Amino acid sequence: MDVEQEEMQFFGLFGIFKESYKIIISWRKIFTQITFSLILPLVFIFLAQKEVSEILFAKIIHNEADMMVTEIGSRRYNNLNDVVNSELTTLFLIKAVYFTFLLILSLLSTSAAVYTIACIYTGRDVNFRKVMSVVPKVWKRVMVTFLCTFLAFFAYHVFAIIVLIIWVVLMGESRYANGFVIGLVFLGIVYFAGLVYMSLVWHLASVVSVLEEARGIKAMRKSRALMKGKMWVAICVFFILGIVSSAVQFAFQNLVVHGWSFGVLVKVGYSIVCFSLMVILFLFVLVIQTVLYFVCKSYHHENIDKSALSDHLEVYLLGEYVPLKSKDVQLEQVHV
Repeated sequence: MDVEQEEMQFFGLFGIFKESYKIIISWRKIFTQITFSLILPLVFIFLAQKEVSEILFAKIIHNEADMMVTEIGSRRYNNLNDVVNSELTTLFLIKAVYFTFLLILSLLSTSAAVYTIACIYTGRDVNFRKVMSVVPKVWKRVMVTFLCTFLAFFAYHVFAIIVLIIWVVLMGESRYANGFVIGLVFLGIVYFAGLVYMSLVWHLASVVSVLEEARGIKAMRKSRALMKGKMWVAICVFFILGIVSSAVQFAFQNLVVHGWSFGVLVKVGYSIVCFSLMVILFLFVLVIQTVLYFVCKSYHHENIDKSALSDHLEVYLLGEYVPLKSKDVQLEQVHV
């Protein structure tokens, strides 16, 4: 990074995107290698499962429709029932394998990107070989944070369902009144806001898990503290990325998955375009969340000691991971 950390506290939406772009362009060789080895298969699995799941789900719906007009207990009905059960099992296995590989590749990609940018920040010599040798030692810490975040998301959704049920029960016969609808809209807005906030905490906590002593719940708490003062910037950044991601997925869904009217070559062309855009987007997300970490640290005047961070990055290469101590990660806070 050419910019000093003290100056990063003034970065807004445009500054974060610009700095992320400069980092990728300046170090395009290693980021290209990371992209081809980790991000490319991640995006391929992400998009391929949409196509496969859609085809299999369409078959299940078709067979279930045939069952509805077939006499129960007949030979044809039993055969269709066996086919549907087999297809549901296959769909479940595909989803299980998909989520497993998606999780592993996501954590590995995050670890690789964060470590690479930390090396760039400290001025260390970094190459793809070093990065890939370090990633297996780092991703376990990110995994712990992910599991804690997953449990938090699960508890949040359970709580949201309970609140919804209570609201429906309390309204009783008034569930078709305007007050009921307004209440649902309000609950929906609150639910969505909480979901966005938790997603932001997770993204920043992943970076904290790699560069600081904290992991799991402790990393999530640290992430929440860092985002204070930069919350709206973080929301705008990931809102824009979310819109772009949704647009690409919508295009893929309609032009490739449901693009039966197009020729094979046209569908292949659309799939290549969507695939390329998603790869670029995934890379930008990984870099941006790390840049946002440095911006938040700078905003709170927690200036990272480059020499101390560099020494601890070296530990990744020498042996077992030794977590960064708070006194090593940041110098005494500077109040301005």
